[in-house]
Amino acid sequence: MDMDYIISEVLRIGTAASLILILGGAILLFMNGGSDGFTIAQIAASNSSINTSGFTIHGMMNGIREYQGLDIILVGIVVLIATPIVRVLMSIFLFMFEKNRLYTAITLIVFIDLMVAVFVIPHLIAH
Repeated sequence: MDMDYIISEVLRIGTAASLILILGGAILLFMNGGSDGFTIAQIAASNSSINTSGFTIHGMMNGIREYQGLDIILVGIVVLIATPIVRVLMSIFLFMFEKNRLYTAITLIVFIDLMVAVFVIPHLIAH
């Protein structure tokens, strides 16, 4: 099977899954009048104190089981962020398989940059 086709499918499926999760979460949010103990007014307020720092992966998984809209929306956002990261990771293996050292190195640098941006920089900013 063509690796370029697989990579393009990852992008399509990841984007579609993210869209479905975010829309589904938004529908549940409005159907339930809020989520995770917050009202829609509290969530939508311009000075709202609700942010992602109050959510954990364990809490989001519990929220999904309880059909909490905010948790489902957050999982959709995580899927959206992870989709291009998975694409870059797959490209590293594609270039390695093709024995293209230059593009393997460049793509590996891009992947490391993404990992630093996602996991390291937020912790540096928070402290």
